[in-house]
Amino acid sequence: MVALLRLVIFGGIALTLLYLGLSWHFRARRRVRMEQDWEEAGRPGNRDAYIAEGMAQYERSLRRKLLWLVYILPVSAITLLIWLTNFN
Repeated sequence: MVALLRLVIFGGIALTLLYLGLSWHFRARRRVRMEQDWEEAGRPGNRDAYIAEGMAQYERSLRRKLLWLVYILPVSAITLLIWLTNFN
């Protein structure tokens, strides 16, 4: 039981760090890409408003939602492995 608790705690910490790192990386890449698009296209208007709107769209995007797979896939795989080991 202690080993399972240790796996859950340290696994949760590791997955959270991975999630936060990937989230930060994807947001930074999106922001840089939007800044480059702004400069290349020579768009009129407020640059900060353009970037804020683009980041709001990113928050609602599928890529942002797919980041939750960082938690779902490993937990599902470990659960399946434990189930197969104990019940077969």
